[in-house]
Amino acid sequence: MYRKLLVLMVCGFASQHLRAKGIEWLDGLQYKAELQTSLSDGHTPLWLNANKFGLSSLSSSNGYVRAAVERPLAVDSARKWGIGYGVDLAAAYNYTSSFIVQQAFAEVRWLKGVLTVGSKQWPMELKNNSLSSGSQTLGINARPVPQARIALPEYWDIPFTKGWVGIKGHVAFGRMTDDGWQHEFTSREKKYADDVRYHSKAGYLRIGNASKGFPVVIEMGLEMASLFGGTMYRPDGEGGMEVFHGGTSLKDYWNVFIPGGAEANEDIYRNVAGDMLGSWVMRVSYDADKWRLGLYADHFFEDHSQMFFLDYNGYGQGDNWNVRQDNRYFLYYLKDIMLGAELNLKHGTLLRDIVFEYLYSKYQSGPVYHDRTPSMSEHIGGLDDYYNHSLYTGWQHWGQVMGNPLYQSPIYNDDGTIGVKNNRFYAFHLGIGGRPLANLGYRLLLTWQEGLGTYRDPYTEPRHNTSFLVEATYDFKGKTLGGFGVTCGYGMDFGSILGNNYGFQLTVRKTGLLGL
Repeated sequence: MYRKLLVLMVCGFASQHLRAKGIEWLDGLQYKAELQTSLSDGHTPLWLNANKFGLSSLSSSNGYVRAAVERPLAVDSARKWGIGYGVDLAAAYNYTSSFIVQQAFAEVRWLKGVLTVGSKQWPMELKNNSLSSGSQTLGINARPVPQARIALPEYWDIPFTKGWVGIKGHVAFGRMTDDGWQHEFTSREKKYADDVRYHSKAGYLRIGNASKGFPVVIEMGLEMASLFGGTMYRPDGEGGMEVFHGGTSLKDYWNVFIPGGAEANEDIYRNVAGDMLGSWVMRVSYDADKWRLGLYADHFFEDHSQMFFLDYNGYGQGDNWNVRQDNRYFLYYLKDIMLGAELNLKHGTLLRDIVFEYLYSKYQSGPVYHDRTPSMSEHIGGLDDYYNHSLYTGWQHWGQVMGNPLYQSPIYNDDGTIGVKNNRFYAFHLGIGGRPLANLGYRLLLTWQEGLGTYRDPYTEPRHNTSFLVEATYDFKGKTLGGFGVTCGYGMDFGSILGNNYGFQLTVRKTGLLGL
């Protein structure tokens, strides 16, 4: 009900004010029609499945027919006010759903601020969306979550800095939509959660001014997200299910916006409400006449131990075992991180973009977790278990992780459990892209990974995986075939993490303006 009311308020407000500004609702309306099919020996290979906003499948034979219309906000870029909306639907076979509402949204812009309501695909920040392996927190690997989102999507120059300092970011609240899939996947016998709420926020700071000829730009930011509310079900070990209820009051919303409160099953040992996680991100770019180089980092955290590298450890002894007495903290190391480099050759054809990434996640604050007790007051917050959670089903939506797909998505599990079974690993990733002809582009992805499983369920010995993709896109020109495009991709997986998979994917699309 609250979503419908909010949409009506936005549309009504926009209708009255935007007509006065001369904005036509159908100006710039774009359409897209798409057909895709995939055939594989084994599962669909990683890079034919991952980072497609969840519109993908592991089945050896799968595909979809997709149709979308959208009015981008950019149509009103010359006005103070702007409106945008879009609907993106797919009929699929051998997917987690046979009918998919991939996107359905409406948005209003005033100056640089944007309010968006609904499901929309949001790109990654500070990374190459085509060649990167993916962001660790706010990635492009899972289906969009319906949400209300307030954002500064482009950098706003802070007054009196003469354009040298800018900020952007967003705050969003939404609701997960995969309850039915969870029921089917787990047969309601393993851990699952219904009616879960979603929250994300991010803020970025830019230092530098390329418009004044200064070649170095520094961007840094914090991305955070949380799953909260809902009803969580967990096996009790005796054939039944424990049931926990998360809060959805105004106070609970505040406790995920400013992390606080406690879990539904916490009493003495209180952390924060919901499944809280995030990343510290940074990028330094150098812009020369013929090339551009970017160096970036993405440090992921699940709690305070990796967010601040400190955790309080000054509890008393004996009867004071749960009383804060000393100014003492436990220090953690900075080991888990993604480091990347991106080189863009501005006039390159056969070779235009190169991305190289190193990702390490084996530390997770160490293998020991101990909360203070009367006999031992030490507090050590290890076993972070990235993308997993004791009550919620972890950082996933419809079986795909919502961050970096090198954390093995639950959709790969064949035992009905929703969890990430390989989150301790290190990996090297290479992405190459080019455009040999004006209407022909390609990309190559190559990833090698060594995984250890998880701290609680480790592999008996390290496992390895190599994934490869070669993909070419041809865009037709001319009056007859203009707007048509064809993408062909071939992918492979080798190793003991994802298995040996080989697959081919064909996508045909038609785009254009409706001209209404």
